[in-house]
Amino acid sequence: QVHLVESGGGSVQAGGSLTLSCQGSGYSHDKYCLGWFRQGPGKEREGVATIDGNGETSYADSVKARFTISRDNAKNTLYLQINNLKPGDTAMYYCAADSMCRYDCYSDSWCQLKSPDAWGQGTLVTVSS
Repeated sequence: QVHLVESGGGSVQAGGSLTLSCQGSGYSHDKYCLGWFRQGPGKEREGVATIDGNGETSYADSVKARFTISRDNAKNTLYLQINNLKPGDTAMYYCAADSMCRYDCYSDSWCQLKSPDAWGQGTLVTVSS
C-alpha cells in the first residue's frame, strides 16, 4: 500500500524559502510519477509541479520561476523547493503518486497528475507579508 508523508512546512516571511519533503513507502518509487498540489484558503486544490520516473519536470505557469521539484529514488523521497515565497503561496501542500502516469495537460509545458493513486496528508505553508 502506497503511503506518503509530507514535511517541511512552516510559517515564513515573504521572500523566504522552504523545501518540502514527501517520504514514500510501500511501492517502487522510481516507477511512479509524482506531483505536488496545494490548496489555499477558500480555494480549490491545484497542481503546481510534476516529475516523472526519468526526472522530467513540469510546472504550473504561476510557479515556474520559483518552484523546483526533484526526487531521490534511493531515498523514496520527493522534494519541492520554493523560493521567494509570496503570501499567495499560503496553502496546504500535498504530494501525490500515480503508477500509471496519467496527466491533464494545460499547455506545452504544464501537465499535472490526473488521477493519483495516493495522497499524503499535507504540510501547511503560511507566508506573511
